[in-house]
Amino acid sequence: MADSHMFPLVLFIIFSVFNVVTRCSDLRKFPLLMPNVYPYKDEFYVCTPIKIVPEKNFYIVGFEPNATMNVAHHMLLFGCSSLASYDEYWDCGEMADSESDGKLRKATPCAQGSHVIYAWARNAKLLKLPEDVGFLIGKDTPIKYLVLQIHYSKKFPEGLTDNSGLFLVYTERPQSKLAAVLLLAAGGRIPPKEITKMDVECKIYEDKVIYPFAYRTHTHSLGRVVSGYRVTRENGIDHWHLLGKRDPMTPQMFYPVFDETPILPGDKIAARCTMDSTSRDRFTEVGPTNNDEMCNFYLMYYVERGTPLDIASCYDKGPPNYYWRNNDELNNIPEKEASSLL
Repeated sequence: MADSHMFPLVLFIIFSVFNVVTRCSDLRKFPLLMPNVYPYKDEFYVCTPIKIVPEKNFYIVGFEPNATMNVAHHMLLFGCSSLASYDEYWDCGEMADSESDGKLRKATPCAQGSHVIYAWARNAKLLKLPEDVGFLIGKDTPIKYLVLQIHYSKKFPEGLTDNSGLFLVYTERPQSKLAAVLLLAAGGRIPPKEITKMDVECKIYEDKVIYPFAYRTHTHSLGRVVSGYRVTRENGIDHWHLLGKRDPMTPQMFYPVFDETPILPGDKIAARCTMDSTSRDRFTEVGPTNNDEMCNFYLMYYVERGTPLDIASCYDKGPPNYYWRNNDELNNIPEKEASSLL
């Protein structure tokens, strides 16, 4: 699945071992692991890439995490058209504005064509995609590289390194349904001593039908509830269909959606994070560190024909500048349901 010049010889040998298949299966596993990196500072984001064999198509049908939350805060797997760095690994805290500290090159995960394919946190378990569903990468797609990003919240003791990562389950057998991920994320500022709602909305403008099958929530320590909805309109009234709702302090894996009804052109997808800062005396900004916050709702879906959505993410400004209630395109908002686990 990858050209060997993008990673060390030892990883190539491991790949060769895992490339041996059983007699009854065409599935293979590829180990996309950190090459024994040393997290030499707190809040360290590090990326490592692989180049996909350019003359072939591959379908990722499963993800097996090789990580624990006491080591890695979270992991993201990106698909890229081109890389921002061709080093074996680099400092990729893309939300941070600071310059390189001189130890590693500092760059974003992708230079162009960035797509989130998978995300992991809080000891999430393996994910197996539904029958005949796969993420298409390689020859006939814009995705020519995969990049694993890991956030290490704490500096490691001197001399201790890490090889956390993922085992990608893949096949060369074409899958009839192509998978993708749509990320909804809110920005903003959370005031102290309050319960704050962070809202985001995304309208499907493209002439494509998407079939949701899994969702994932992500916040840092203030998150209490994250909910996501498919919003349809009939006779001027919005109908809110719950896609998923979860306490983000539980394992942040992809869970089956509550409602698999297809999402049609013109429908909206909306998400809310309810944040509790009643015990905090300071404002909290959206950002990459444990002292900051995030509000993310990931929706994994497939299409039965054609390609997935061109859009990979939707963002709104969040509090105090944006709420569902001040969006003229939304009505009949389920305020209580969206903000409570009940």
